[in-house]
Amino acid sequence: MAVEVTHLDIAEVKILRPAKFGDDRGFFSETYNKVALAEVGITLEFIQDNHSFSAKAGTVRGLHFQTPPFAQDKLIRVVRGALFDVAVDLRVGSPTYGQSVSAVISAAAWNQILIPAGFAHGLCTIEPDTEVLYKVSAPYSPDHDKGLLWNDPALGIEWPVSPGAAILSDKDARQPVLADLPAYFTYP
Repeated sequence: MAVEVTHLDIAEVKILRPAKFGDDRGFFSETYNKVALAEVGITLEFIQDNHSFSAKAGTVRGLHFQTPPFAQDKLIRVVRGALFDVAVDLRVGSPTYGQSVSAVISAAAWNQILIPAGFAHGLCTIEPDTEVLYKVSAPYSPDHDKGLLWNDPALGIEWPVSPGAAILSDKDARQPVLADLPAYFTYP
């Protein structure tokens, strides 16, 4: 697996672009290869794959995270459509605590985003009928499932949808702001 790795402004969050080989029949791509990722310094153990579908553009999911011992690293890719993806640093003591990075992840760009444990993750679909596949490094645990308010003004995230137009779950609309979040993660 040949993979191009780009670091975002918070270096722990990375964009991956696996090689894609095509001809008049279509294409082939290794979207995950543990050994090849280890060669570029990514040595995470993923244990579960998840699949999400959003029918409408403007669907917001997040900002989600799980607390230790079920904190999750995530490797996210889009197989149809496109989304605006966000990671927020929740590691108390980190020089980037409370800061976010974002990227457009799409089927057309054939890119992926790697979000490590200690970060809240959220997304907003920017095309209808967007399908997302993502790997996680820990199983879902309802007792450790937490969130952060997606549009907390303190985060300064420039979402591609207004609060009035965002399509949210009731749960995501009622998450706490960063100032009210306990210290779940510490840096380093």
